[in-house]
Amino acid sequence: MTPGDLILLVSPKGKQYLRKFDPEAKLHTQDGVIDLSQVAQAGYGGVIASHMGSLYRVLRPSTYQLIKGVKRSTQIMYPKEIGYVLLKLGIGPGTRVVEAGSGSGGLTTALAYQVGDTGRVYTFERRPEFYELSGKNLEAAGLSHRVTRYNHDILQGFAPEGMVPGDPASDPSGADALFLDVRTPWDHLEQVAAVVCPGAPVGFLLPTTNQISDLLRGLETAPFEDVEVLEILVRRYKPVADRLRPEDRMVAHTGFLIFARHAGTPFTGSIPVLDRVRRAQENPDDDGPPAPGANATPHAPGTSGPAAPAPPPSATDPTASDPPPSGADA
Repeated sequence: MTPGDLILLVSPKGKQYLRKFDPEAKLHTQDGVIDLSQVAQAGYGGVIASHMGSLYRVLRPSTYQLIKGVKRSTQIMYPKEIGYVLLKLGIGPGTRVVEAGSGSGGLTTALAYQVGDTGRVYTFERRPEFYELSGKNLEAAGLSHRVTRYNHDILQGFAPEGMVPGDPASDPSGADALFLDVRTPWDHLEQVAAVVCPGAPVGFLLPTTNQISDLLRGLETAPFEDVEVLEILVRRYKPVADRLRPEDRMVAHTGFLIFARHAGTPFTGSIPVLDRVRRAQENPDDDGPPAPGANATPHAPGTSGPAAPAPPPSATDPTASDPPPSGADA
């Protein structure tokens, strides 16, 4: 463990503190002061104590805990939605993904974690206060080096001032995936289609059904297909073996997710293979041009013309053999 690594301190009662490891720092809690110099010796999975004797376990934070630990001034996406978004958009090492509506940076954090050092997240936020907050949260999570951030309204497109065309560190063109968390995503579909690569998955988050209807109408007239609409509900159970039952409260509706794919090549138009199929269906007797030499008739030896076919045996030809009578031995 080295200074700057993220650590999660968890008490037996579930109290959690997410911090960057600094061996010279002290953490003040309700259970007393924790000298973080103990962390290096304890290591991940080990136990340290406050000056009052309260115990805390040292853990490596998961992506879930990174997201839950972001400071927020907006409602962040819940992990239950984020997990599905990552799968639907195919986010993994090397992925180049565009996000619009950074907010507090919850989804941005998850995207940056998943793309690894070989991928890139391009995130756009038009409100300066959210732009600043998401940047601080990414810095706290140690993931800011994987993210290119723009304080920019995407209604003007995904080519903000300062972007260098063709530079993968700043230019999102040809992105592998995109996610929009904005109020009126149907107003941005033209810009979305222009920034992603053909066939790329795209996703949207909306809070109300009437907004979904407006988006669906927009998707019908834009180059998108394979549309899906869903919501995700989570019900936890009390982890007591003798009294296993659902918790009294659950995380129910927190938003609707809508997914689609950019239709790079439409299902209409001229496609070579389909053109041949259509011609065959329209002219079933037309087998097309013959292959070279397919209908050529062989010439008789020593002649320049085709060989005449041999005549059938004549009925008066004495050499022609009659078929054996019925029942005769072969």
